[in-house]
Amino acid sequence: MKIKLLLIFFLSFVLGACTDGRQERLSTNIQSSEYLLQVLSSDLENNHIRNALLLREYANILAQKRPELKSLLTQLSQDSTTRGTLYSGLVQRLKTLKEQPTAIGDIEAQLFESESLMAASDPNLFNDALSDPVNVIADMSEGTLARVNAVSQSLSLQANQAEDNGAGSQLVGNPGYGQWQTNSSGMSFWQWYGMYAMFSALAPNPIRYDRWSSRRDYSYYNDVGRNRYTSPNNVKKQDNLAKKTQKQFSGQGRFKSPYAKSRMGASSMSSSSQTAQRTRSFSGKSSYSKAKASSSFRNSLSTTSRGIRRGK
Repeated sequence: MKIKLLLIFFLSFVLGACTDGRQERLSTNIQSSEYLLQVLSSDLENNHIRNALLLREYANILAQKRPELKSLLTQLSQDSTTRGTLYSGLVQRLKTLKEQPTAIGDIEAQLFESESLMAASDPNLFNDALSDPVNVIADMSEGTLARVNAVSQSLSLQANQAEDNGAGSQLVGNPGYGQWQTNSSGMSFWQWYGMYAMFSALAPNPIRYDRWSSRRDYSYYNDVGRNRYTSPNNVKKQDNLAKKTQKQFSGQGRFKSPYAKSRMGASSMSSSSQTAQRTRSFSGKSSYSKAKASSSFRNSLSTTSRGIRRGK
């Protein structure tokens, strides 16, 4: 009995020490995330992010040629600032992690989220993530403006046997710009947020989730950045929708998760993005060692955080 009690006491002590260590690491990560977001904010304000500069320039050029798109282009260009959906989304996630950590999950999920926020604040990764709105404008220019960090639209569509979903297709599936809504028939369609509603008029057809999942083209968010630029709550929504749709088409062999296979089309990605592409999102079922997988991002921050200033 004494041996059992000693064993229980020892295990409790070890588990408690581990928990305390994790909490301490989480606090350190939160502080690091705050600092890195401040540095990223400074980089944006001081024009150190190349694709942020391109985004504003592209928006201005196309607005002069197509003034009817000015309001939409102005909204897209906001992503080059701290007011944009990309940066403000990171700020909101950090606030949730600090003020409502249990809404994210247990300590493992919180640690993974903190590591993800640190990685997403890397200016090289952030620069690559901006390639989506930049390329949306490039495609709308009908070849006048060049794509960045991606092959041409025609090559990408051909390589992925994808459908052309019209202007804004790189942003479909990204919760910063819209959401999947289910109609009375149980089918899910992409619904743009109000400020991006003009994309609906520019698209050839409504974008249905099951068809998009199997025929979508490459985008940075869906094929590389989703693990770093999506809140835990939105990841759950995306996974639940995929499971729901899988049940709808059960036995027909017609549906696969849109993230089951990465599409081709990336080019000139930073080493930070290449690491992100290899790292899966947190499933909520893995051990703490899996939550530590993203720590490789943190190890690279010291060597890559100033890369954009060298003209990346």
